[in-house]
Amino acid sequence: MPQSSITIAHGNGGRRMRELIRDSFVSRLGNDKLNIGYDSAVLPWSGNVAFTTDTFTVKPIFFNGGDIGKLAVAGTVNDLLVTGATPKYLSLAAVIEEGFLFDDLNRIIDSIAATSREAGVSVVTGDTKVVPKGEADGIFLTTTGIGTIDTPIAERVRPGDAVIITGDIGRHGAAILLAREGHRFASSLASDVAVLSPLFAALEPYRASLRIAHDPTRGGLAQTLHEIIDASGVGIELDEVPVSDAVKSVCEIFGFDALFLACEGRAVMIADAAAADNIVTALRHCPDGANAAVIGHVTAGDRLLLNTGYGVQRQIEQLVDTPLPRIC
Repeated sequence: MPQSSITIAHGNGGRRMRELIRDSFVSRLGNDKLNIGYDSAVLPWSGNVAFTTDTFTVKPIFFNGGDIGKLAVAGTVNDLLVTGATPKYLSLAAVIEEGFLFDDLNRIIDSIAATSREAGVSVVTGDTKVVPKGEADGIFLTTTGIGTIDTPIAERVRPGDAVIITGDIGRHGAAILLAREGHRFASSLASDVAVLSPLFAALEPYRASLRIAHDPTRGGLAQTLHEIIDASGVGIELDEVPVSDAVKSVCEIFGFDALFLACEGRAVMIADAAAADNIVTALRHCPDGANAAVIGHVTAGDRLLLNTGYGVQRQIEQLVDTPLPRIC
């Protein structure tokens, strides 16, 4: 009778482990490189390489709009895209807690496979470990991404440049918060987790006008802009930032600021102001870019400021604590 959950034997290198890899992972993710079964993938290559890695511990594992598998692929692919790379290959490592259900594992791997196909990438190598019950929290994933890159998006931010967001902010953080609260709050709010490939493809004609791009994940839009300020020696002044009514409601109930809630399907960009309107128009032709907007501009200062609706500027400080841990 097939086992319904992961056991320690599935991580001991023996028959159970081989069955796990074959029946759950390779059967869903298989390709000409993964199927060979080498200890490492052999990849054809020439030119420059973009290389990134990330670990995913999101809780809960399944949430409205996605799951840890979709999040792992999208997060890694997006880290490559914002540097100007074309994503090609992924590695996947899983740390699984004893007792984790096979149905849940296979659902996650199906999600990884579907999101990989959408992003045009292949999982070409990986690793699996099983730890005793109580020594992990369900499943943790680590992904590494490799992409080709001809010309990186140059980090040459200057005063007067436009600040652009590809959509409304805070959806992922708010969706995770609601998922943790369970039945206490009924809402259709879904995470924005998505692969950004269509958006960056639409921006190819304006690539030379892009100064820098980031995905505003942990710490949200505000913390990402602080990173740009620190790295570039400039200031940023924000005007109106798009936030959905649903996210505003979550923030009001729980006392959060949407500027610091994570996004997993958005990019914030600094661009030549002369091209900003064309960039926003191109983004709005994409389903995930319908709410794209110019939200501010770069200044010669060194602070992050928000122009309120009352003619007053609010200084936005960096995060010190983590208001919402394990969101990715």
